[in-house]
Amino acid sequence: MSRHVVVTGASSGIGAAIARHFARKGDRLSLGARRTERLPEVAPSAFCHQLDVCDAASVERFVAATIAKNGPIDVLVNNAGLARGTEQIATGEGVAWREMIETNVLGLLEVTRRVLPHMIDNGGGHVVVIGSIAGHKAYVGGGVYCGSKRALQPICEAIRMETLGKNVRVTSVDPGMVDTEFSVVRFSGDKERAEKVYAGTRPLVADDVAECVLFAVDRPAHVNLDTIVVMPTDQANPQMVHRTN
Repeated sequence: MSRHVVVTGASSGIGAAIARHFARKGDRLSLGARRTERLPEVAPSAFCHQLDVCDAASVERFVAATIAKNGPIDVLVNNAGLARGTEQIATGEGVAWREMIETNVLGLLEVTRRVLPHMIDNGGGHVVVIGSIAGHKAYVGGGVYCGSKRALQPICEAIRMETLGKNVRVTSVDPGMVDTEFSVVRFSGDKERAEKVYAGTRPLVADDVAECVLFAVDRPAHVNLDTIVVMPTDQANPQMVHRTN
């Protein structure tokens, strides 16, 4: 039986790869993103709808539309998120900090708090959170981004406790360096600077993370993978990366 899988931030990168993997499994997909024009190319058979996780009204419309179209939600993949800039704490101006916290933390909560009651009423489901190695180890210039990803860990733990006995699974997939638009976004469109992040090394690609998500969701209903940390072989932590040049 096909599952109804909802993916936020599905227009590119990890979100798009996750959507494609579930589409190949024959699952019913509902995809949300701000750049809705990209969504039909990701999975042509998917239901696509505008979504800004920082806008409560947008989230409300998105969740209602997905349920109306594809029925109760079986899997929610909270992928929408971003890093912005490399401001240090003493010299930061705060605008980028608010954007990251509002998107990565509050945005995830806005979506999840609307989906969870439906899952519980429907007898269960699976909430997947795309975290980051940055939530485990901080680095210079990434304090607020790291903090926003660290916050997801106790949120996931709380959901597990608060839904215990309701057949709800919760998994955080926390990747290291992944070659996507992540760095282009972080550096506000500076592609040359973004390319240097991955120069001379072998980063993960979006499909590597998508395969981890699919593996977790495909486990039997009594098996919950709490946290999957997936790193490139050439990366030991956020700041230690082996490069050939």
